[in-house]
Amino acid sequence: MRLQKNTSIALCSILEAASDPARQVVAADVAEKYGVSVHHLAKVLRQLGRVGLLESARGVGGGYRFVGNARRVTLLDVVELFEDVGARPAEGATREAKTDEGRGIARVLAEIDETAKAVLGSITIATMLRIVARERASHAPPS
Repeated sequence: MRLQKNTSIALCSILEAASDPARQVVAADVAEKYGVSVHHLAKVLRQLGRVGLLESARGVGGGYRFVGNARRVTLLDVVELFEDVGARPAEGATREAKTDEGRGIARVLAEIDETAKAVLGSITIATMLRIVARERASHAPPS
């Protein structure tokens, strides 16, 4: 599954902020870490703020703080803010859809979409934070 840039940035931003909900995450730091413009990131962060996952604070020491419930918010919750997961062209919209082969392929693709939605819906931000911690530990230099 390939995610749009906004979606990828949103997931990374949520994980950055949720890793320490008491800390204010600075947009410029996140933008630099992930190689995106601050302007582009700001649009994504505003959207996450509008839905109540992030809270922003202006001024010195300001930034974004995760205010969602990491054990309840899923990857699907975030992904669906930026893209239509599993959206397929309307039945009959293509010439192939009018054939048995085309309908068969469409059925398989719909099943793949449903599986992807189920997986994304089953992985919470808390679970992702544990996965990130394991990745970090596996790449840490030996003591």
